[in-house]
Amino acid sequence: MPATAPDLRIGAAYIRVSTDDQVEYSPASQLVEIRKYARAHDILVPDEYIFVDEGISGRSTDKRPSFNRMIGTAKIKPKPFDVILLWKFSRFARSREDSILYKSMLRRDLGIEVVSISEPVGDDKMSIIIEAMIEAMDEYYSINLAEEVRRGMTQRAKQGRPNTYAPIGYRMQDGAYVPDPDTAPVVRKIYADFVGGRGLLQISHDLTALGIRTRFGNPIDNRGVKYILRNPVYIGKVRWTPTGRTHRVWDNPETMVVDGGHEPLVSKELYEQAQLLLDERERRHKQHSREDGQPFTLKGLVHCSCCGATLTRQKGRATGKGGPSLQCHNYARGRCPESHSIQINKLTDAVLTQIGEDFKRLDFGILSADGKRLQRDNRAALLARQLAREEQKLERIREAYEAGIDTLAEYRARKEAIGARIAALKESAPPPVKTISPAEFAAAHREDLKKLLDDDTDPAEKNHILRGFVRAIIFHRQTSAFVIQYYI
Repeated sequence: MPATAPDLRIGAAYIRVSTDDQVEYSPASQLVEIRKYARAHDILVPDEYIFVDEGISGRSTDKRPSFNRMIGTAKIKPKPFDVILLWKFSRFARSREDSILYKSMLRRDLGIEVVSISEPVGDDKMSIIIEAMIEAMDEYYSINLAEEVRRGMTQRAKQGRPNTYAPIGYRMQDGAYVPDPDTAPVVRKIYADFVGGRGLLQISHDLTALGIRTRFGNPIDNRGVKYILRNPVYIGKVRWTPTGRTHRVWDNPETMVVDGGHEPLVSKELYEQAQLLLDERERRHKQHSREDGQPFTLKGLVHCSCCGATLTRQKGRATGKGGPSLQCHNYARGRCPESHSIQINKLTDAVLTQIGEDFKRLDFGILSADGKRLQRDNRAALLARQLAREEQKLERIREAYEAGIDTLAEYRARKEAIGARIAALKESAPPPVKTISPAEFAAAHREDLKKLLDDDTDPAEKNHILRGFVRAIIFHRQTSAFVIQYYI
């Protein structure tokens, strides 16, 4: 009897390139090699399990969206794939800490292998040492390369040459900053307006109203305005911090500020006036924070009807005798054109009164889906896709048998294995979602409502109770109306 062919496994492909000029490691070339390997090892790699991060460093997983999406997908039960295929281990991670963490989780907890198709290490215990040596060399290469790049960039900065893309007001030409005729006047106006008495928030709203955006297409908020005012590039300087990001610490002792070779956009006198005003405002508002962190009943639940952002508590900003107020977080930063200021006490009383009326009338609007229900629906959709793939594999192995590629024994063995997986998938199907009626919803939260309407209940506890059955509260400032979205 002929030997039984190995069963097909489901694989995922993870592909990463750091720069566009790595032609030999381009996503397309990596995928070609991964598919060759997969075919030779009876691994099926569906298109939906191909994860690609382009132009992203492998030093950390924090900013690799496709990598993180792959890890999240791997945690789904039943596991969607059996193996992750890489061109090289360095594509997975150049940090041994990240590599050990994720490989251990994948292999030990999820039963998913991580395989480098160009660096075979074997299956015996020596493979652990070999793989660790490969990863250690990759990490050394990454650290050494970063040091060399940083050294070169520091030398460029010392020569007054830019290391980054051109900021608003300039464009890059032949490796140097030159004034941009479209945005240079914007920068000059920002300086003139600020020194003339307009605040950061007022200026950001002006820019938003004029449709002026960053090079990435985002509105320029008040922090962006401040960054422009603090940037010495506009008086012909180049600023560079060899040790890395400064997180907008303007007086970092490691930061170099040297004369550049580009044309200033504002005078040194105007720039220094702006610095004095900024310093004075920072001293005056050093202790001020827009979100004071104090608990209140509606914290985190009220959203702006214009942009969808959360309304946050404004420290020290009382409206009349009503106490502190809420304001759209984006408006407070200059990103939303519409103010949503409302007294916290006034809105809280109105919301609790409305909730009490809704429970009496059993009218909950059914304006939103249950978040848990959505998760179950997503899982059901994933299960349907997995079942469809198994059915497709049944069709493929039938065609392979009919074409004489597989023997009858191989066909039977593969068909039995796929049938077993289909049966297991069907058994893992989530139970049907039970639709709760308004009466059942009210009964389930009757005790919660009593605590919510009790004046002796702590605001933090009220907030916790509300989050149990209220998804969001949409506030419309122009009409002073709001809509409560329940989990029903």
